[in-house]
Amino acid sequence: MIFNNRIDAGRALGERLKYLQGQNVIVLGLPRGGVPVAHEVSKAIHAPLDVIVVRKLGVPTQPELAMGAVGEGGALFTNDEVLRMIQISPEEFATVQKREEEEVKVRALKFRGGRPSKSLKGRIALIVDDGIATGSTAQAACKVARAMGAGKIILAVPVGSKEATSALKKDADELVCLETPEYFFAVGEWYRDFASVSDEEVIDLLRTELTNDVATKEESVSIDLGGHALPGQLTIPEHATGLVIFAHGSGSSRLSPRNQFVAKALNSIGLATLLFDLLDPSEESNRANVFDIEFLAERLTGATLWAKRDSRVGALSIGYFGASTGAAAALWAASDPELEIKAVVLRGGRPDLAGPKLSKVHTPTLLIVGGNDVEVIQLNQSAQEKLRCENQLVIVPGATHLFEEPETLERVAELTGNWFLARL
Repeated sequence: MIFNNRIDAGRALGERLKYLQGQNVIVLGLPRGGVPVAHEVSKAIHAPLDVIVVRKLGVPTQPELAMGAVGEGGALFTNDEVLRMIQISPEEFATVQKREEEEVKVRALKFRGGRPSKSLKGRIALIVDDGIATGSTAQAACKVARAMGAGKIILAVPVGSKEATSALKKDADELVCLETPEYFFAVGEWYRDFASVSDEEVIDLLRTELTNDVATKEESVSIDLGGHALPGQLTIPEHATGLVIFAHGSGSSRLSPRNQFVAKALNSIGLATLLFDLLDPSEESNRANVFDIEFLAERLTGATLWAKRDSRVGALSIGYFGASTGAAAALWAASDPELEIKAVVLRGGRPDLAGPKLSKVHTPTLLIVGGNDVEVIQLNQSAQEKLRCENQLVIVPGATHLFEEPETLERVAELTGNWFLARL
């Protein structure tokens, strides 16, 4: 069978896999070419879609020849047969391995838009690619899925060589391959259109799946703080598991594109968010208010009590996300045990401004700072020494104070999502 393109192949593969409908399946596309195929499979069997990122370890003098592969979570597969054929020192191998492991991290972050990977624990991991030639990448993917706790692994492809698919049966619990030709030279010869797939196409397909996967309600709200109303934006995903309230910093508001980006990432993993203006326009004109941490904390406390009374989110556990001076306000408010704040994340924050309240914070706190934001790193380290709660400081390499550099804000969203998911 010759497939018209990857979409055609994905639909044919989806038909074969219809028996998986209704089971606890997650479809994992191998980027890049496997994702369009996996997208069609996920639609056919009504299962969520994610990527599983692995990278081939190419021989330095022959990059197309794989001496192994690496994947997410530090998974490593070596091709002992190739290693016996070539002469490569442990140092040379380690250099290639380190480079590709860094590429795995970058690609995983980019493809998911900063969102954490979907849990495989106890689920059926359905790994999909557009074809199998040598099988080294697919084998690494199976090992990664196994290490991430998958209960069962199914490897599914439209076409593959007999030798590779036969060898892979020991790595996958089940293997589905529509075509295993007698004479196999390359995957592309079994497609009429085998155009390369771009990173942007992968991101778009995953974003489309995300939009379909998580239904959310977004509402403009007015937070009444005893006669003083502040505008806010409340977003509630279906089956929300927690609420994150944002405290923005100086010169910012609920419309901050950086906070909006992080909020959408949290919504995508099932967390509700509340972004609101800590100050009204007349108050913002007085710069002293921006640095009045106690005053900002009172506003955040008021918004928290408002959320606890709200029928839509009142039953949810609450966390704070603070930026710049809002970070200090978040810690100040979290030091009040009656609010029962479960987790705090600070981005490019000024926790030092919470001064006398730092030692009274008992809420698990994650501090995220840009690697090039030297002064703020020092301020966070100083504040961290005074915290008496579970805490962690993460420095994002190459990032400045506003995390405007490529991939840095995505990293913030990933770290934030993982911290809140584990605690809310």
